[in-house]
Amino acid sequence: MSELPNCPQCGSEFTYEDEGRLVCPECAHEWSATTAPAADEARVVRDAVGNVLADGDTVTVIKDLKIRGSSGVVKVGTKVKGIRLVDGDHDIDCRIDGVGAMQLKSQFVKKA
Repeated sequence: MSELPNCPQCGSEFTYEDEGRLVCPECAHEWSATTAPAADEARVVRDAVGNVLADGDTVTVIKDLKIRGSSGVVKVGTKVKGIRLVDGDHDIDCRIDGVGAMQLKSQFVKKA
């Protein structure tokens, strides 16, 4: 019998396999059995022109971006300092002067 990996979320050793997915009975976390996440594997986020982005970088907005729930717009050329990379569709967390905290997609910025 093969040894199943511990849960990546809570560390429980009581994981089991269910229809090709691994499941943790303690925290109900599910993940793919074929692509178990590697601890040393880092996600690479690239800007609109292909430069690799990192936490703390300064980027420039390359397109007017409408702000949802508001009539405001983030204009082309707006510099955003001290970005933070996060998981998800909008992969940049930042604070824009005059607008506040926002999440941006990396495809609409370029490294400054």
